[in-house]
Amino acid sequence: MPDYQFQSITNSGEARSGVLKGRDRSDVVQQLSSRGETATKVVKIKSSKKTGAGSAVKKHLSKVEMAAMIRELATAQEAGLPLMQALRTIRQQASPSSGPVLDHFIQSVESGDPLYKSAAEWGEPFDDLIVGMLRAADASGQMSTILHQLADLLDRSLELKRELLGAIMYPAIIACLIGISGIVLVTVLIPRLIEPLAGQMTLPWPTLVVMGFASFIINWWIWILVGFGLILFAWKSWVAIPENRFWFDRFKLRVPLLGRLLRDVAVARFTRTLGTLTSAGLPILDGLKITRDTLGNAALAQAVDSVQEQVSSGKQLAEPLERSGLFPPLLVQVVNLGERSGKLEEMLLHSATAFDRQVNASLKIFTKALPPVLLIIMAALACFVLAAILLPLLELQSLVK
Repeated sequence: MPDYQFQSITNSGEARSGVLKGRDRSDVVQQLSSRGETATKVVKIKSSKKTGAGSAVKKHLSKVEMAAMIRELATAQEAGLPLMQALRTIRQQASPSSGPVLDHFIQSVESGDPLYKSAAEWGEPFDDLIVGMLRAADASGQMSTILHQLADLLDRSLELKRELLGAIMYPAIIACLIGISGIVLVTVLIPRLIEPLAGQMTLPWPTLVVMGFASFIINWWIWILVGFGLILFAWKSWVAIPENRFWFDRFKLRVPLLGRLLRDVAVARFTRTLGTLTSAGLPILDGLKITRDTLGNAALAQAVDSVQEQVSSGKQLAEPLERSGLFPPLLVQVVNLGERSGKLEEMLLHSATAFDRQVNASLKIFTKALPPVLLIIMAALACFVLAAILLPLLELQSLVK
């Protein structure tokens, strides 16, 4: 049966909206009437636009909006509102992108489905981490507490992503400006200055290199762009192969400065995510399975898979973490102490703050070290171009004398 998006008013005057299945429009109106609601608008959702549960009206829900929605739901639950009433309260002030999600949640919960099942049916951006936390909240009966923990985890993840982008954005912009300025200088200004001298003397090799580079760009720029696109496509195809991705991610961990930063970020995510999941009541094996997908590094994810296999065979968590060689000794000590004291989730959450500070320190080192490197490269290129310009002028001056 097709889906219909509706708006209605209850007998008490409360406005509602959502999605219902029905044979036709009158069937949906009758369903609403049987629930004590008067339909004010019923619109059929075209099936050709459907990509999942409720997706006919699905708009992109950003992770920022999702985190805010989960935070609002946690606050409403903490205030004592039942889940259905909390969802409807949030729906009244929902944004255009979060509104269809809440409509789907309301419809599913009304039909008796738990919230985690509704989130799983909707799909992105509700990944295994969020669905797992919602399942734990439903099983433990601590919905507001776990929703707050989930919102904190998502907020920290978004904050960390913004910090990484901020650390990379400035050097990337500087590098792009240097590249564009260099190309304009080499292809436009230098040829006009040097070409009149080419017939009067033998140009020095730095000048010949610059002129050859300029000629290559001017004559072959279309093929350069095509080649760059092909290389980018080939690179993405190569990295998409799991084995290649593993070796590339492992290589990144060994790059000076960058490797340390990536490792610190992954460890901070590992401790906070695993600590949040286990404190919510998820078994350690389920927590490891979900956490591996949040690390953003195939080499570390494979190490977590190995850890998961060894833990499932009866070993403690600290031992396989240490054997992997990819996790810092501090994390191994924290896990070891947490397992011995029976407070693993608390130790992980407390240590996550320390690892966050380590990420901030690594970011500062990275952002302070990268600009001088770019400056050295820029100075070397500038000196080479300057030599390409001055050497023929000096030689011409000597010939005139």
